[in-house]
Amino acid sequence: MDFWLVNGALQDAVSPGVQKVDIHVKDGKIIELGKYSGGEKVDVSGLNIYPGLVEAHCHLGLCGWGIRYDGSDYNEKNDCITPELNPIDAINPFDESIRLALAGGVTCVGTGPGSINVLGGSFTAVKTYGRRIDDMIVKEKVAMKCAFGENPKNYHQNKFITSRMTTAAKLRETLFKAREYMEKLDAAEKNPECRKPEFNFKLHSLLPVMRREIPLKAHAHQTNDIFTAIRIAREFGLKLTIEHCTEGHLIADYLAAEGFPLAVGPALNFSGKPETRNKSFATAGILHRAGCLVSIITDSDVVPQENLALCAGLAVRAGMEPFAALQAITINPARHLGIAERVGSIEVGKDADIVICNGDILESSTIVRMVFVNGEMVIEQ
Repeated sequence: MDFWLVNGALQDAVSPGVQKVDIHVKDGKIIELGKYSGGEKVDVSGLNIYPGLVEAHCHLGLCGWGIRYDGSDYNEKNDCITPELNPIDAINPFDESIRLALAGGVTCVGTGPGSINVLGGSFTAVKTYGRRIDDMIVKEKVAMKCAFGENPKNYHQNKFITSRMTTAAKLRETLFKAREYMEKLDAAEKNPECRKPEFNFKLHSLLPVMRREIPLKAHAHQTNDIFTAIRIAREFGLKLTIEHCTEGHLIADYLAAEGFPLAVGPALNFSGKPETRNKSFATAGILHRAGCLVSIITDSDVVPQENLALCAGLAVRAGMEPFAALQAITINPARHLGIAERVGSIEVGKDADIVICNGDILESSTIVRMVFVNGEMVIEQ
């Protein structure tokens, strides 16, 4: 495919304000930003152009639309330590929730296991268009899910866990074993006289975390759980992202000093448990103003994925700057997931994931008119 998008108002998510430039798309990539110079064109006069929206944390494709147990594939309840799980083995590209996400302008998500386990498995970054998950992957492993707080306690209280201390201890124990496993592997590779450890699937799955290739993705709502996640990451020298960060506004100065990426939300739902009683749409803006890298999330299926832009708009109503809110659903989650070289903004060389709207994407009355994924128009409405 080789065409130009012409006469639209571009917000590229890296520079504030609106640009009147045309976009040249070829072979699924953005190859030029400037003035139309010939060839096929798609006239989007009077419409706004945005990068495809990106979510840093959800469970899209793992929780079936209109299905109960049969389509619920985002939590393994028989073991609280499951780092070996890979979401691409369960994501259903034909699920209606993915089509709805795409129609809402969400073109790429970080999706993976839920939060009932201390270690839940890896997260993957995928496009929201395609029929075979293998062809939709942007990056197969972007993080390793871990969880603190009420969820591990509630789901495993009759088996393994009855306190936050136990959750932390089980995570530490597993990380100690993984570090020892890694050191023995490395020693055997350097010295043939050193014996390789017996293969352990769980510990082997943690090697990318221990080698700082991917971060721990820490589900943490309360301030004490956030600090426990940071403490353990520091102890083992690991990369970390904080997911949900519901009480982050209470410790914004600390989080800014720590510098870990933050995925904030979901706020568009009822606070149904003690650790989310301080949830607020103001949290994202407060953390941004403190200097944090902030992404806004739906945590779908908690909030339907297609409402990602609405959640950002509600953050604006609560005090967040509009451009910061746009970045929180585009380039910031791309950075959070480690895929910003491909998605999250409209820049030369990036994937041609583009959303065309009849108004401001942060306004609830705005309609998504067109969605392009890898340069292909996949939604027109």
